[in-house]
Amino acid sequence: MLLISSRQNPFFKTLLKLATSRKERRKTGQTLLDGTHLLLALADVGGLLEKIILTPAALENSEVQSLLLRFTVPQIVLDEALFAELSDLPSTTGIMGLYAIPAAKAVRKDGFCLLLDGVQDPGNVGTILRTAAAFGVDQVLLADECADIWSPKVLRAGMGAHFVLDMLEHMALPAFAAGFNGAVAVTVLEQAVPPYTVNLAQNLALVLGSEGAGVSAAMQAAAHLRLTIPMGGQIESLNVAAAAAILCYERQRQVSLSCA
Repeated sequence: MLLISSRQNPFFKTLLKLATSRKERRKTGQTLLDGTHLLLALADVGGLLEKIILTPAALENSEVQSLLLRFTVPQIVLDEALFAELSDLPSTTGIMGLYAIPAAKAVRKDGFCLLLDGVQDPGNVGTILRTAAAFGVDQVLLADECADIWSPKVLRAGMGAHFVLDMLEHMALPAFAAGFNGAVAVTVLEQAVPPYTVNLAQNLALVLGSEGAGVSAAMQAAAHLRLTIPMGGQIESLNVAAAAAILCYERQRQVSLSCA
Protein backbone atom coordinates (compact mmCIF):
# COMPACT_ATOMS: atom_id res chain seq x y z
CA MET A 1 0.00 0.00 0.00
CA LEU A 2 1.56 3.27 -1.17
CA LEU A 3 2.12 6.02 1.43
CA ILE A 4 2.45 9.62 0.19
CA SER A 5 3.85 12.28 2.52
CA SER A 6 5.28 14.91 0.14
CA ARG A 7 3.39 17.81 -1.44
CA GLN A 8 5.69 17.40 -4.45
CA ASN A 9 4.31 13.96 -5.20
CA PRO A 10 2.79 14.01 -8.75
CA PHE A 11 -0.28 12.03 -7.74
CA PHE A 12 -1.02 14.36 -4.84
CA LYS A 13 -0.69 17.35 -7.18
CA THR A 14 -3.22 15.71 -9.50
CA LEU A 15 -5.64 15.17 -6.63
CA LEU A 16 -5.26 18.78 -5.49
CA LYS A 17 -6.13 20.04 -8.97
CA LEU A 18 -9.22 17.83 -9.07
CA ALA A 19 -10.33 19.12 -5.67
CA THR A 20 -10.03 22.76 -6.67
CA SER A 21 -10.37 23.13 -10.45
CA ARG A 22 -13.45 22.72 -12.63
CA LYS A 23 -11.21 22.93 -15.68
CA GLU A 24 -9.12 20.00 -14.44
CA ARG A 25 -12.19 17.88 -13.69
CA ARG A 26 -13.56 18.54 -17.15
CA LYS A 27 -10.21 17.86 -18.84
CA THR A 28 -9.54 14.57 -17.07
CA GLY A 29 -13.12 13.35 -16.71
CA GLN A 30 -12.45 12.62 -13.03
CA THR A 31 -13.52 13.95 -9.66
CA LEU A 32 -13.12 13.16 -5.96
CA LEU A 33 -15.84 11.67 -3.76
CA ASP A 34 -15.12 12.86 -0.25
CA GLY A 35 -16.37 10.97 2.79
CA THR A 36 -18.05 7.71 3.65
CA HIS A 37 -21.57 8.85 2.74
CA LEU A 38 -20.82 9.43 -0.94
CA LEU A 39 -18.80 6.24 -1.21
CA LEU A 40 -21.56 4.21 0.41
CA ALA A 41 -24.11 5.75 -1.96
CA LEU A 42 -21.92 4.77 -4.91
CA ALA A 43 -21.43 1.24 -3.60
CA ASP A 44 -25.18 0.83 -3.08
CA VAL A 45 -25.82 1.34 -6.81
CA GLY A 46 -22.90 -0.85 -7.87
CA GLY A 47 -20.71 2.06 -8.91
CA LEU A 48 -16.96 1.79 -9.38
CA LEU A 49 -13.96 3.78 -8.24
CA GLU A 50 -10.53 4.11 -9.79
CA LYS A 51 -8.64 4.48 -6.50
CA ILE A 52 -9.31 4.98 -2.81
CA ILE A 53 -7.34 7.64 -0.92
CA LEU A 54 -7.25 7.53 2.87
CA THR A 55 -5.30 8.54 5.94
CA PRO A 56 -3.44 6.22 8.34
CA ALA A 57 -6.06 6.97 11.02
CA ALA A 58 -8.91 6.01 8.68
CA LEU A 59 -7.41 2.54 8.32
CA GLU A 60 -8.25 1.98 11.99
CA ASN A 61 -11.87 3.13 11.62
CA SER A 62 -14.39 0.28 11.62
CA GLU A 63 -16.79 2.10 9.26
CA VAL A 64 -13.98 2.69 6.78
CA GLN A 65 -12.82 -0.92 7.10
CA SER A 66 -16.31 -2.15 6.16
CA LEU A 67 -16.46 0.28 3.25
CA LEU A 68 -13.11 -0.87 1.88
CA LEU A 69 -14.53 -4.37 1.49
CA ARG A 70 -17.00 -3.04 -1.10
CA PHE A 71 -14.38 -1.74 -3.54
CA THR A 72 -11.60 -3.82 -5.07
CA VAL A 73 -9.37 -0.96 -6.22
CA PRO A 74 -5.88 0.28 -5.29
CA GLN A 75 -5.64 2.07 -1.95
CA ILE A 76 -3.28 5.00 -1.44
CA VAL A 77 -2.49 6.40 2.00
CA LEU A 78 -1.94 10.14 2.36
CA ASP A 79 -0.34 11.96 5.23
CA GLU A 80 -3.05 13.58 7.39
CA ALA A 81 -1.94 17.11 6.49
CA LEU A 82 -2.00 16.38 2.77
CA PHE A 83 -5.44 14.79 3.00
CA ALA A 84 -6.73 17.86 4.83
CA GLU A 85 -5.72 20.00 1.83
CA LEU A 86 -8.03 17.93 -0.39
CA SER A 87 -11.05 17.76 1.89
CA ASP A 88 -13.38 20.61 2.82
CA LEU A 89 -15.60 18.51 5.07
CA PRO A 90 -15.97 20.11 8.53
CA SER A 91 -15.08 16.78 10.15
CA THR A 92 -13.13 14.58 7.77
CA THR A 93 -13.54 10.82 7.82
CA GLY A 94 -10.17 10.39 6.16
CA ILE A 95 -11.36 8.61 3.03
CA MET A 96 -12.22 9.65 -0.51
CA GLY A 97 -12.43 8.03 -3.90
CA LEU A 98 -11.06 8.89 -7.32
CA TYR A 99 -14.08 8.59 -9.60
CA ALA A 100 -14.44 8.60 -13.39
CA ILE A 101 -17.27 10.95 -14.37
CA PRO A 102 -19.80 8.98 -16.45
CA ALA A 103 -20.31 9.86 -20.10
CA ALA A 104 -23.43 11.91 -20.72
CA LYS A 105 -26.41 10.16 -22.27
CA ALA A 106 -28.39 11.33 -25.29
CA VAL A 107 -30.54 14.42 -24.87
CA ARG A 108 -34.17 13.54 -24.21
CA LYS A 109 -37.06 15.00 -26.14
CA ASP A 110 -39.80 13.95 -23.73
CA GLY A 111 -40.43 12.88 -20.15
CA PHE A 112 -39.82 15.09 -17.12
CA CYS A 113 -36.75 17.26 -17.59
CA LEU A 114 -35.38 19.85 -15.19
CA LEU A 115 -33.51 22.75 -16.77
CA LEU A 116 -31.18 24.86 -14.64
CA ASP A 117 -30.80 28.26 -16.27
CA GLY A 118 -27.78 29.76 -14.54
CA VAL A 119 -28.16 28.37 -10.99
CA GLN A 120 -24.74 29.23 -9.61
CA ASP A 121 -24.74 28.36 -5.92
CA PRO A 122 -23.24 24.87 -5.41
CA GLY A 123 -25.49 24.17 -2.43
CA ASN A 124 -28.59 25.01 -4.45
CA VAL A 125 -27.50 22.89 -7.42
CA GLY A 126 -26.73 19.90 -5.21
CA THR A 127 -30.02 20.23 -3.34
CA ILE A 128 -31.93 20.47 -6.63
CA LEU A 129 -30.21 17.32 -7.88
CA ARG A 130 -31.24 15.52 -4.69
CA THR A 131 -34.82 16.70 -5.21
CA ALA A 132 -34.72 15.58 -8.85
CA ALA A 133 -33.65 12.10 -7.81
CA ALA A 134 -36.38 11.95 -5.16
CA PHE A 135 -39.18 12.92 -7.55
CA GLY A 136 -38.27 10.87 -10.61
CA VAL A 137 -36.86 13.53 -12.92
CA ASP A 138 -35.76 11.84 -16.15
CA GLN A 139 -32.99 14.25 -17.07
CA VAL A 140 -31.34 17.36 -15.63
CA LEU A 141 -29.83 19.84 -18.08
CA LEU A 142 -27.59 22.69 -16.96
CA ALA A 143 -26.55 25.83 -18.82
CA ASP A 144 -22.90 26.91 -18.92
CA GLU A 145 -23.37 29.45 -16.15
CA CYS A 146 -24.40 26.83 -13.57
CA ALA A 147 -22.16 25.52 -10.80
CA ASP A 148 -20.06 22.49 -11.69
CA ILE A 149 -22.12 19.44 -10.74
CA TRP A 150 -18.95 17.42 -10.04
CA SER A 151 -17.44 19.94 -7.61
CA PRO A 152 -16.99 18.83 -4.00
CA LYS A 153 -19.69 21.18 -2.67
CA VAL A 154 -22.32 20.09 -5.22
CA LEU A 155 -21.49 16.43 -4.65
CA ARG A 156 -21.84 16.87 -0.90
CA ALA A 157 -25.22 18.63 -1.21
CA GLY A 158 -26.44 16.02 -3.71
CA MET A 159 -25.83 13.22 -1.18
CA GLY A 160 -25.59 10.48 -3.81
CA ALA A 161 -28.13 11.85 -6.32
CA HIS A 162 -25.37 12.04 -8.94
CA PHE A 163 -25.19 8.26 -9.13
CA VAL A 164 -28.85 7.76 -10.07
CA LEU A 165 -29.53 10.82 -12.24
CA ASP A 166 -29.13 11.44 -15.95
CA MET A 167 -27.36 14.83 -16.13
CA LEU A 168 -25.99 16.98 -18.96
CA GLU A 169 -23.90 20.12 -18.50
CA HIS A 170 -23.03 23.00 -20.83
CA MET A 171 -26.38 22.81 -22.59
CA ALA A 172 -27.93 25.40 -24.92
CA LEU A 173 -31.30 25.43 -23.20
CA PRO A 174 -33.23 27.45 -25.81
CA ALA A 175 -32.25 24.92 -28.49
CA PHE A 176 -33.29 22.06 -26.22
CA ALA A 177 -36.65 23.73 -25.56
CA ALA A 178 -37.25 24.18 -29.30
CA GLY A 179 -36.88 20.43 -29.86
CA PHE A 180 -38.75 19.23 -26.77
CA ASN A 181 -41.97 17.31 -27.41
CA GLY A 182 -43.97 18.70 -24.53
CA ALA A 183 -44.63 21.78 -22.45
CA VAL A 184 -41.84 24.12 -21.37
CA ALA A 185 -42.61 25.78 -18.02
CA VAL A 186 -40.70 28.65 -16.43
CA THR A 187 -40.82 29.94 -12.87
CA VAL A 188 -41.51 33.69 -12.79
CA LEU A 189 -43.28 36.23 -10.58
CA GLU A 190 -45.42 38.09 -13.09
CA GLN A 191 -48.15 37.04 -15.53
CA ALA A 192 -47.99 33.54 -14.09
CA VAL A 193 -50.38 30.94 -12.67
CA PRO A 194 -50.13 28.58 -9.68
CA PRO A 195 -48.76 25.14 -10.63
CA TYR A 196 -51.85 23.32 -9.33
CA THR A 197 -54.07 25.10 -11.88
CA VAL A 198 -52.36 23.65 -14.98
CA ASN A 199 -51.50 20.18 -16.26
CA LEU A 200 -47.98 19.24 -15.17
CA ALA A 201 -48.60 15.50 -15.62
CA GLN A 202 -47.40 15.56 -19.21
CA ASN A 203 -44.07 15.70 -20.99
CA LEU A 204 -42.60 18.65 -19.14
CA ALA A 205 -39.42 20.69 -19.21
CA LEU A 206 -39.34 22.75 -16.01
CA VAL A 207 -36.96 25.72 -16.07
CA LEU A 208 -35.45 27.15 -12.89
CA GLY A 209 -33.58 30.44 -13.12
CA SER A 210 -30.53 31.90 -11.45
CA GLU A 211 -30.62 33.11 -7.86
CA GLY A 212 -30.35 36.78 -8.83
CA ALA A 213 -31.74 37.30 -12.33
CA GLY A 214 -34.21 34.43 -12.49
CA VAL A 215 -35.09 32.71 -15.77
CA SER A 216 -33.39 34.28 -18.79
CA ALA A 217 -35.38 36.23 -21.39
CA ALA A 218 -34.57 33.57 -24.01
CA MET A 219 -36.09 30.80 -21.90
CA GLN A 220 -39.11 32.90 -20.97
CA ALA A 221 -39.71 33.42 -24.69
CA ALA A 222 -39.52 29.65 -25.26
CA ALA A 223 -42.05 28.82 -22.52
CA HIS A 224 -45.60 27.55 -22.88
CA LEU A 225 -46.36 27.87 -19.16
CA ARG A 226 -45.47 30.60 -16.68
CA LEU A 227 -45.64 29.32 -13.11
CA THR A 228 -45.54 31.06 -9.75
CA ILE A 229 -45.86 29.67 -6.24
CA PRO A 230 -48.51 31.57 -4.22
CA MET A 231 -47.31 32.69 -0.80
CA GLY A 232 -49.16 34.32 2.06
CA GLY A 233 -46.22 35.69 4.02
CA GLN A 234 -44.00 38.74 3.68
CA ILE A 235 -41.33 37.16 1.46
CA GLU A 236 -41.44 37.95 -2.26
CA SER A 237 -39.82 34.78 -3.56
CA LEU A 238 -38.43 31.41 -2.50
CA ASN A 239 -34.94 30.01 -2.70
CA VAL A 240 -34.59 28.24 -6.06
CA ALA A 241 -33.99 24.86 -4.42
CA ALA A 242 -37.14 25.23 -2.30
CA ALA A 243 -39.14 26.18 -5.39
CA ALA A 244 -37.78 23.14 -7.22
CA ALA A 245 -38.98 20.83 -4.44
CA ILE A 246 -42.49 22.32 -4.41
CA LEU A 247 -42.90 22.15 -8.18
CA CYS A 248 -41.49 18.63 -8.48
CA TYR A 249 -43.81 17.47 -5.72
CA GLU A 250 -46.79 19.08 -7.43
CA ARG A 251 -46.00 17.28 -10.67
CA GLN A 252 -45.69 13.97 -8.83
CA ARG A 253 -49.01 14.64 -7.10
CA GLN A 254 -50.73 15.23 -10.43
CA VAL A 255 -49.14 12.15 -11.99
CA SER A 256 -50.34 10.03 -9.04
CA LEU A 257 -53.89 11.36 -9.41
CA SER A 258 -53.92 10.67 -13.13
CA CYS A 259 -52.87 7.06 -12.49
CA ALA A 260 -55.43 6.47 -9.73
